[in-house]
Amino acid sequence: MVKILISGCNGHMGRVVADICKARSDAEVVGGFDILGQGDGSFPVWSNPVQCAVEADAVIDFSSPAALENLLAFGKEKHVPLVLATTGYSEEQLAAIDAASKEVPIFRSANMSLGVNVLMELVKRCASLLGEDYDVEIVERHHNRKVDAPSGTALMLYEAAAQGLPYQPNPVYDRHAVRQRRDPHDIGISAVRGGNIVGDHEVIFAGRDEVVELKHSAMSREVFASGAVKAACYLAGVNEPGLYNMNDLVSAVV
Repeated sequence: MVKILISGCNGHMGRVVADICKARSDAEVVGGFDILGQGDGSFPVWSNPVQCAVEADAVIDFSSPAALENLLAFGKEKHVPLVLATTGYSEEQLAAIDAASKEVPIFRSANMSLGVNVLMELVKRCASLLGEDYDVEIVERHHNRKVDAPSGTALMLYEAAAQGLPYQPNPVYDRHAVRQRRDPHDIGISAVRGGNIVGDHEVIFAGRDEVVELKHSAMSREVFASGAVKAACYLAGVNEPGLYNMNDLVSAVV
């Protein structure tokens, strides 16, 4: 049985993670972290990881970048693997994650969906095949409560396209300030925020007289929570420190 701590346990995603663990026979939630230090009573909750009084095999974080410093300190001190499913980290925070992964296993992905991981591979392949003859654009859509833009997944798709293209593309987030033709090496990344859209990501390859579109739509947040729990179970069996991602998880289960 994999013992899991949930960072951001009172948030929507934290609650979904807890529900998924209840339905599994190989994972259980033994505690949680929340800034208020309160929960529904089904497991103990602390306002700061340093207060944690239970042993755990992994931490799943669906909170905010502000929680990262305490989580990294907790993981390194207790030697507990971390599954970081939060987005919006700064460059300094990404560097801190990389440094901490030298001491403790860390699984980080901006999107825990297996389908998105497959989409990334398709984008890389299309970019390699279509090359300079097609313009590449990325459009992502999320609910009106999402605070970071573009999404971490959109940036992952940009990186996937960049790996396949024969040139280094230029990410373009805003075109309204400059009146000029599109540079052939640009990749436009557009963000839509509205309603309760869980998450849509579309990569467009627009060529002469034809368009190829690759798209992934998440129907519920359970797909991300389920992936995070799978990642925690995987990471609990990892003995070596390092920075792990969905590719490692897929390779382990296929």
